[in-house]
Amino acid sequence: MRYAWQKVKCASWRTWQGLREWSGDAAYEKYVASASRGGSKKVLSPTEFYVEQLNRRYSRPNRCC
Repeated sequence: MRYAWQKVKCASWRTWQGLREWSGDAAYEKYVASASRGGSKKVLSPTEFYVEQLNRRYSRPNRCC
């Protein structure tokens, strides 16, 4: 029974992580991991990262119509 519970727990954790990746919620954690591997001098705070993401997203022209 314990083995089955561990499998369910692991599957639910992986599902949750996949959902976070898909929605973009884990973007900051991925950024910090990437910046630390690359030897970046300055790592943005979560607030600065969020603002930078918004600027990148909305600075491009939107020509949907």
